[in-house]
Amino acid sequence: MAGNSTVSAKLRTGFLQCCALLFNTEAFPMNNKTEKIKQLRQYLLNQIAGLSTEQLNKRPEGFNNSIIWNIGHLVLAQQNICYRRSGLVNYLQEPWLALFAPGTKADSFIDEQLIETIKGHFISAIDRFEKDLLVLDFSTYTPSEFVKATYGIELKNIEDALEFLFYHEGYHTGYVLSIMKLV
Repeated sequence: MAGNSTVSAKLRTGFLQCCALLFNTEAFPMNNKTEKIKQLRQYLLNQIAGLSTEQLNKRPEGFNNSIIWNIGHLVLAQQNICYRRSGLVNYLQEPWLALFAPGTKADSFIDEQLIETIKGHFISAIDRFEKDLLVLDFSTYTPSEFVKATYGIELKNIEDALEFLFYHEGYHTGYVLSIMKLV
């Protein structure tokens, strides 16, 4: 039981650190939502830069997932929340879906090559999304029953999806920062 309270305290600390970053206007002077997401992702990449493949894959006691699972999950979730819900092509398919979809766990060891691919997509997926917002039609957004059932939030359009991404990014960033203290 004491282990669970330690994990909970570390999660709270990580989540609060993430919130401070998201809402600190000095750290994020731009108003552009996608730019803020990229800045948060770059911060997270900087935090994990010195970790080994083993550390990125480690799943500490009390956690369902590893650091690299959380990073991969954020990439896939953004694709699903923004593209798939809008009826557009999700640029990432297998092995992303099997490894990082909601409900999956970090049961597979992610090798260095896939880790580098994940890190590359972490920023480039947002860069591509920024460009796609200008040329693709995101107006046929279909609300996600999963998001509504899990988080109690209905995402009715791409603007709602972007707002939700801030929460989702912060949530998983908190997990990553907490796990880093244990690996």
